[in-house]
Amino acid sequence: METLFDDQESATGTALEELDEAGERAATTSAIPLGHAEEALRDDGNPAFPVDPVDTSRALALTDVIAPRTRPGEALIRLAYRMGVPGHTLAAPLRRAQSVRVLATVNSPIIGDRAAGTALRAGHFLVHGVKQPIGQLDFDGASGRLSPGLERTVHSFSWLADLAASAPREDCIPIAERITGRWLEANATPPKRRSKGLVWDVENAGLRLMAWLIHAPIVLAGQDGELKPKLLKAIEDTANWLDRKALHSGAGLGQVAGWAAVTAAGLLLPDGKPRRLYGEAALIRALGELVAEDGGSLARCPAAQMDAIRVLTDLLACYEAVELEAPDALWVMRELLVPPLLALRHGDGALGNWQGQGAISADAVSDLIIATGIRTRPLNEPQHWGYQRMRGGQTIVQFDAGPPPRARHTRCGCASTLAFELSDGPSRVIVNCGGAALAGGQVPARIGQGLRATAAHSTLVLDDANSTAVLLHGKLGRGAEMVEVERRESARNGREVTSVEASHDGYAARFGLTHNRILTMRSDGTELSGDDILLPSSRKGKRGMVKFAIRFHLGRGVEAHLSDDRRGASLLTPDGRLWQFRLRTDGADQEDVKLLCEDSLWVDGDGRPHATEQLVIEGLTSRGGGQFSWLLKKMG
Repeated sequence: METLFDDQESATGTALEELDEAGERAATTSAIPLGHAEEALRDDGNPAFPVDPVDTSRALALTDVIAPRTRPGEALIRLAYRMGVPGHTLAAPLRRAQSVRVLATVNSPIIGDRAAGTALRAGHFLVHGVKQPIGQLDFDGASGRLSPGLERTVHSFSWLADLAASAPREDCIPIAERITGRWLEANATPPKRRSKGLVWDVENAGLRLMAWLIHAPIVLAGQDGELKPKLLKAIEDTANWLDRKALHSGAGLGQVAGWAAVTAAGLLLPDGKPRRLYGEAALIRALGELVAEDGGSLARCPAAQMDAIRVLTDLLACYEAVELEAPDALWVMRELLVPPLLALRHGDGALGNWQGQGAISADAVSDLIIATGIRTRPLNEPQHWGYQRMRGGQTIVQFDAGPPPRARHTRCGCASTLAFELSDGPSRVIVNCGGAALAGGQVPARIGQGLRATAAHSTLVLDDANSTAVLLHGKLGRGAEMVEVERRESARNGREVTSVEASHDGYAARFGLTHNRILTMRSDGTELSGDDILLPSSRKGKRGMVKFAIRFHLGRGVEAHLSDDRRGASLLTPDGRLWQFRLRTDGADQEDVKLLCEDSLWVDGDGRPHATEQLVIEGLTSRGGGQFSWLLKKMG
């Protein structure tokens, strides 16, 4: 493949090699089963802090919030359609089935990636910064020769939105016909049995059907007389296939995309009312299983949150195209999804690097929010989304104070519990590496596992082990089962401060220790103090010493200079902002604790890795516990 950026800095290569080694360690350590830990206790036997555990697996009962309106007879129609009665028989029993056609033109407010669309018109796909010529592409989904990002783009037909955003419709039609024709030659017929490939994954099939229906003027209005009947048949076959398969696709975005496509087909294809009623009811249930009560996706992934918002926005545009009122539950759900997403925006407008994603760009986030028409504030304290947000002046802190996503919701799960990011205006000071979900593009696939490890996040690591087991194919094993969190507003030295205290039990079974982290920020944003506390997970503690490292990955372009006493460092951002980092713990028991500066990397929203540095507090600690305090202070 040809990349846009062929030359990588040597420091990036060093960091890639280290993360490759971290991936190998992750594969080794994650194989150790982690059990449930007892509640963390202080020396007096009392709980570490009296708070309730965060449960990110709690789904929202959307029908309890707002029940869909049902007219007499609609429940019976829905039941009959589910049992296999053809839609035209239920919609017009005395009339022959109508031929397949798209009934209306949809004007979706979702704007695709213009750069990717321009690349398509130049003859190649552009995914995560990597170019792939269309003529050399293998469209056969069974071949498995495409990188994960390119495979998803090709088979979900998300590239249609990019193409539509790049030029007038008449200029897009030839490219759309060429790609669609080649795809249909390789993948036209749905499998009779469940397929293991991504072509007939329910999520990709649903997104593909939505794309065909919404961008019908591009793919159905050309001069290729053979393509139109083939595509219309593929639309009908895909809709019929999703009628049967979406029900068994499990929870998460895949099921939502599948049911949204069924509903869209019910709106835009002839005799579609029974299918629409069937899809609406199932979609509302699937949305309730996708998000928690505060609107945060149970995948805890910002990209999944944005995908859900896109799907709902496209579907609502389908209702508008046929002049039909959408169920209130769909509007309510979209409004719930936006505030948690905004909580992960930094001062530069882009998102933090969480759950394997790069720093999704400010333009991508802004375009999506503008498309929804929703004006709201970020959600500072999402109980089930799990990301705490603190803001003071121009300083923003994002804190992962929730357990990892459950297996059925995980997309590219990362062992990031109790990691944080800090930005000062447009400058990112402390970050996570991110980018595991983009591996296979400019991020080498071989380091994807390492980017998911605890060491790739700004948090504490014991003995180079992950706080939650990092498994293959984006899945997570056992580890941090319980996360307790408490948020307080108080005064310290005459100044208002916000404190978030959280703990997790990911190391309890292996090392007998619970990690407790307290982040306290002044109201003006000029100071962030941290306390990383290791507490015995039971009254009968383990003996011996264990290696620990507290990592602070630095933002792109941040220059770090260690102090002469190796107890602090100055951090200079690219726009001239100066922060001082200082170890606050002194004493004989801390003589072996040292501060180091090492290579790291950071992945941007285009999937491109950048050479960066990291500060590391490193040493040995007793299995009876320990406390390590540090301070980040803005100068000037």
